[in-house]
Amino acid sequence: MTFTDLGLKAPLVSRLTGLGMSKPTPIQAKAIPHALQGRDVLGIAQTGTGKTAAFGLPLVIAMSADTARPAPRGVRGLVLAPTRELATQIVATLQALSGDLRISLVVGGKSINVQIKQLARGTDILVATPGRLIDLIDRRAVDLGQTRFLVLDEADQMLDIGFVHALRRIAPLLGKQRQTMMFSATMPKQIAALARDYLSDPVRVEVSPPGRAAEKVAQSVHFVAKDQKQALLIDLLDGHRDDRALVFARTKHGAERLMKQLERAGFAAASIHGNKSQGQRDRALAAFRDGTVRVLVATDVAARGIDIPGVGHVYNFDLPNVPENYVHRIGRTARAGRDGRAVAFCTSDEMGELRAIEKVLGARVEIAGGTPWTSAREAAKTPAKRRPRRRPGRRPAKKMAA
Repeated sequence: MTFTDLGLKAPLVSRLTGLGMSKPTPIQAKAIPHALQGRDVLGIAQTGTGKTAAFGLPLVIAMSADTARPAPRGVRGLVLAPTRELATQIVATLQALSGDLRISLVVGGKSINVQIKQLARGTDILVATPGRLIDLIDRRAVDLGQTRFLVLDEADQMLDIGFVHALRRIAPLLGKQRQTMMFSATMPKQIAALARDYLSDPVRVEVSPPGRAAEKVAQSVHFVAKDQKQALLIDLLDGHRDDRALVFARTKHGAERLMKQLERAGFAAASIHGNKSQGQRDRALAAFRDGTVRVLVATDVAARGIDIPGVGHVYNFDLPNVPENYVHRIGRTARAGRDGRAVAFCTSDEMGELRAIEKVLGARVEIAGGTPWTSAREAAKTPAKRRPRRRPGRRPAKKMAA
């Protein structure tokens, strides 16, 4: 199948070819025809499978076909994303796909006054993080009354940041007649409920079972003592110093501490997490992308939306508390059909997290080192059965006949 088969016109197909997109990915092939017909779409697909173009192409086509211009402070199409990094990447993709559409980005960590001035003249497509958009709504800097298109990207991750409360404030402000598309890597119950509330008779398109990891990711786990994690990570990283590696830590302080330890071990490392300014995060990602930095340590929220080709290894230094986040993490490698490796570390108090991850995956993760902690703990908690001791010189009393 080609993009021409999907109904895209020659100039747009030529632009896609120039971007290296010769044929649609499965999620694009399934979602685009329905979206072009104006249907609401619920898309379920792994990270790195081309979801941005799956909603971006229909959005750009619809906007280009309508010659109406946005009113001052007006927005014709709205895309909501959970993180600044993902929102920035969506804007870059939409700008590459569109010709002369006015596309704006509003995220935290940037000057809100600059964003207010930018929105004053109106915008065709606004890409925003929920928190900053609400700040602008409170300042009456944006009018969503004429918004006819709404996209919720990485919806499952937005649930973790209180997105439902933000959506309840934003949705009533949009045009009543609108097309809504929602994309997610996993399908927890909350996403199904969200779809029922905000999508109208949606077409569900799915290219892999919810929670299924990319097939080209080779997954493994090391059972390791907590105080040996750092030494193991350094030893494994030392085996592929020329490759890009993404390391996930559970907390902001843990990520920063681990990054500094890796620097002391001689690795070109950087970190991104909630305590970093947007400028610091942008510089870290740029250095990781151009190869100046080979190891990037990140937390879940900060790393969502990282789309950097050539990430060969993902390390789960700390297992996530939310098992679906494991799928998001390892989706940072093996992108666009490439191979990749995902290595998890599991301490004795993380066995519950590992078992929850394996339940989501529907399979056991291959053991690369150590012995599963469950076996040792169960043996310690289950003493051998002993026969009851009798006191010396006594015999059991005989049963009396009834």
